[in-house]
Amino acid sequence: MRFTTHKRRHTPSVIIVSLIDVLLVVLIFLMVTTTAKKVEPALKLNLPTSKEAQPGAVEAKPFIVQVTTNYPYLFVGDRAVTLDGLQSALAAAVKKDPQLKVAVKADKQAPFGEIVKVIDASKLAQVGSLNFITEKAAAK
Repeated sequence: MRFTTHKRRHTPSVIIVSLIDVLLVVLIFLMVTTTAKKVEPALKLNLPTSKEAQPGAVEAKPFIVQVTTNYPYLFVGDRAVTLDGLQSALAAAVKKDPQLKVAVKADKQAPFGEIVKVIDASKLAQVGSLNFITEKAAAK
């Protein structure tokens, strides 16, 4: 005895329109719930503190040189440079702007000799001004 009847199996049909709707809902959900990554500097420097530092008036964007604790010590923006590369970059920037303002961000533990090299390169390029960026000391 056969109690079951043979039914013809139909291949399941996929409704593409519904699939696209679901994918769009998921895409919109992901776009709304994700957060944009905040742009942080590539180098993490532990800047020295100063009680006497004055906030400077920022008129034009300065030429920023960063000095780190390990090799390569010198960075212009996010690009590592040698001392010769720094000198040529400063010379090219001074040609564009004779009153170029150079700002140095040096880590507390950075070798002092590397900072002196930055000062010498700035003097050789005859920059308009040379400033050092520090953090304000915490009030006690």
